[in-house]
Amino acid sequence: MTTDSIPARAADAPPETVRKDRGATPSGGRRRRLFAHPRAGRQHHAGPLAYILLGIAALFSLFPLYWTMVAASTDNTRVTQTPPPFLPGPHLLENLGKAWNDAALGKAMLNSLIVAGVIALSTVLFATLAGFAFAKLRFKGRNVLLMLVIGTMLVPPQLGVVPLFMMMTELGLGQKLPAVIFPTLVSAVGVFFMRQYLMEALPDELVEAGRVDGAHSLRIFWSIVLPIARPPMAVLFMITFVHAWNDFFWPFIVLDMSNPTVPVALTQLSAGYVRDQSLIMAGALLGTLPLLAMFIVFGRQIVGGIMQGAVKG
Repeated sequence: MTTDSIPARAADAPPETVRKDRGATPSGGRRRRLFAHPRAGRQHHAGPLAYILLGIAALFSLFPLYWTMVAASTDNTRVTQTPPPFLPGPHLLENLGKAWNDAALGKAMLNSLIVAGVIALSTVLFATLAGFAFAKLRFKGRNVLLMLVIGTMLVPPQLGVVPLFMMMTELGLGQKLPAVIFPTLVSAVGVFFMRQYLMEALPDELVEAGRVDGAHSLRIFWSIVLPIARPPMAVLFMITFVHAWNDFFWPFIVLDMSNPTVPVALTQLSAGYVRDQSLIMAGALLGTLPLLAMFIVFGRQIVGGIMQGAVKG
């Protein structure tokens, strides 16, 4: 073989082979540059239309809260007029104080805080435990149990009101807060939500590594699962807390006016022959303020947790 035959062979090779040989590099950098998107790695800025649409959505979202404040700051005569007022009036503090005293909202808010806090914490704990078991543990009847859990979401909760009320009465929990807490310590929606998240975000290799190191299931749950599951746990806690705080149907049945939650206590403001709409709106505003305060304090952490979980997923 002579050196003159090497260029000749390269010249005789097909054009596709020559382009492939010339474009190939040890690190594949040239090929990645050829197929890379020209805007990859750049920050995307929203245009004027996006700001306009977001502003309109924000206005529609905040208008009910603004209207509640406007109605709570006027008297009943002005609220019922046509057209209704669109600017705050001078009676806000007066109506708030009267609603606070007439509905005994101090005790009601304490009861709602206890009920919503316990329900949210227990739901997050039990739903995460069950979600981890359904997602990563192998045991007999796992699929059947999961189908039963999902099937409970198809049953209307109104069908279980009568037997549940009889059960709470037999246990001596009538007119007490545990009667509201015990039936909702965990939810099927929370179990399914945590199971779906852990199926994607928790690698099987981490669980197997924990097994190799001699950790049992609870140790793996505490050391591996909980750090990964913090974003959905924060979201589930927020959703469950808001739902338990605003729940009216079951607390209204099992509690009386001497030991109410906030939604039950607000019914006292509309018990008269003539309903004072401004007073009702003042009570509704007072019942909403704790939720707004909680979201303002923890909203950044919740949104950050959602984004962190999305990146990991």
